[in-house]
Amino acid sequence: MSKREFQTEVNQLLQLIIHSLYSHPEIFLRELISNSSDALDKLRHLTLTDDAYKTVPFEPRIDLELDEEAKTLTIADSGIGMNEEDLVSHLGTIARSGTKNFLSQLSGDARKDSNLIGQFGVGFYSAFMVADKIEVVSRKAGEDKAWRWISDGQSGFDIEPAERSTVGTTILLHLNEEGKQYANSWRLQEIVKKYSNHIAFPIFLTYDKSEWNAEEKKSIKTRTTEQVNAASALWRRSKSELNDEDYKELYKSISGDSQDPLFWFHTKAEGSLEYTTLFYIPAKAPLDLYQADYRVGVKLYVKRVFIMDDAKELLPQYLRFVRGIIDSEDLPLNVSREILQQNRVLTSIRTASVKKILSELKSIATNKPDEYLKFIGEYNRPLKEGLYGDYANRETLLDLIRFKSTKVDGLTSLAEVMSRMKEGQKSIYYITGGSESLLRTSPLLEIYRKKDFEVLILEDEIDEIVFAGVDKYGEIDLKAVNKASTSEDLKEETETGKEEKAESLKPLLDKLKATLGDRVKDVRASVRLADSPSCIVFDESEPSLQMQQMLRAMGQKDVPAPVPTLEVNPDHEIVKKLLARTDDAITQDAAWLLFDQALLMEGVPLKDPATFVQRLNRMLSLSV
Repeated sequence: MSKREFQTEVNQLLQLIIHSLYSHPEIFLRELISNSSDALDKLRHLTLTDDAYKTVPFEPRIDLELDEEAKTLTIADSGIGMNEEDLVSHLGTIARSGTKNFLSQLSGDARKDSNLIGQFGVGFYSAFMVADKIEVVSRKAGEDKAWRWISDGQSGFDIEPAERSTVGTTILLHLNEEGKQYANSWRLQEIVKKYSNHIAFPIFLTYDKSEWNAEEKKSIKTRTTEQVNAASALWRRSKSELNDEDYKELYKSISGDSQDPLFWFHTKAEGSLEYTTLFYIPAKAPLDLYQADYRVGVKLYVKRVFIMDDAKELLPQYLRFVRGIIDSEDLPLNVSREILQQNRVLTSIRTASVKKILSELKSIATNKPDEYLKFIGEYNRPLKEGLYGDYANRETLLDLIRFKSTKVDGLTSLAEVMSRMKEGQKSIYYITGGSESLLRTSPLLEIYRKKDFEVLILEDEIDEIVFAGVDKYGEIDLKAVNKASTSEDLKEETETGKEEKAESLKPLLDKLKATLGDRVKDVRASVRLADSPSCIVFDESEPSLQMQQMLRAMGQKDVPAPVPTLEVNPDHEIVKKLLARTDDAITQDAAWLLFDQALLMEGVPLKDPATFVQRLNRMLSLSV
């Protein structure tokens, strides 16, 4: 027997579990049955596709055995099993790097925390909520040796050779005080039906069944084995045969989520391709949604045979929050992840599935706007990611995404914005490059307020990247107000005197440009300012200063540094007074102050605050 220590993260996790953070200890059975189902799925796949395993007997089942007197519960399966190395890596280590974030995500809210167990794939450890000692005996398919893993959840674990006549895994739980409530056959059947009724393999319960004997006038116990789940591939059944509870039960079984899903979309396709899909939208965004090693939520089946649940090719990355099942009649059983990347059948299924999900969401947005806003509250940002790569569905995505605006409270759609466009308004306008509060006070919005034009507030960090490649909504142009070209939209034929003002301002503009040198591309009269003296804008293809900062923070050292254009307001009192001055020293200080304050309004820290203060003090001394 060899003594091993738990990985540090496992130790921390076990202590939290053992000290009863969770209000739903019954989920231990859901998690252990789910693990057994996964083991059976993997072995069935190997026996069908790998010659080395085709001779391995496969009689899929999960057995629960209750000993009420001894207060023990056994969960056994005939799945793929584990060897010594697997036992160490699966039961002594948190393998996924994202799983380490589990500990930092715990909130102390029992209901929320119990939900995290399934999401983060650490379900086995939940058994320590109900057991003070766990023994695992397992024999891996294709190997003769079996191994026993033993732990009390506190002092590490022991591993030793063991005996098991067939491949698979047996887990023996020595129930603690909390767990003794589950030494009850009726309670176990209730939990299986609640969480695992639609596991695709039969689940049997062996227990002492009490029956009244009329002759002896007493209750007699008989050792009985009964199947306690439906064991049907629910997704292959007709929608008319299923009710909401059926769908919710399956969702919880495949997702590890204890909450009901927001929506689900069930499709059976027939014709040149035959397949069934059942997709769910979780009520809350998965906690690893923005991690590189996010957990794939869609399982792939071929003719009801589980193939894999970690293929990121099944749906595009921006739909990684979707949970569910794809079951194809046309893919080969031995399909690999490499084959999937270029398989025409899967490409067709994926294309149709994306269109189905997006069209269903569009229908919900139209018919159930309040429900749709719950979805947007969780998934607006991933949908925006889709604009960057999914050109085929860009118009639909633009209809689905919601925006903050200068005109309305809450969120609005582009269709609604278009319906509110003013007479003479040529484009739909938006502003990017900072926090919402910073964007709403930007001087760049002044002329739009004056003209009563609506502007969308895009404060997400990804907005500038994403919307830089989106130039139209239908036939209407989408334009950023902090881009130089947008000023053309603001010029009106009825406005007079603009050219004369710009011409009269030219001597001052030349002085400002000479002073600022290569810090600016140009200095020109602005048509977009109403109350502020100055602002900065960029050319269409150039990133804003905030975007440059973000890219550098992400480790991109060679980010080009585009040079802004400074625009000054010819109608502002400061600019008018500067035009009348002949003192070059004052004009030079003013040039830098106009530029620096424009940077500050963009949320950009000054390179040399001390010099800025000196200039400001010199200007203040002239006005005191």
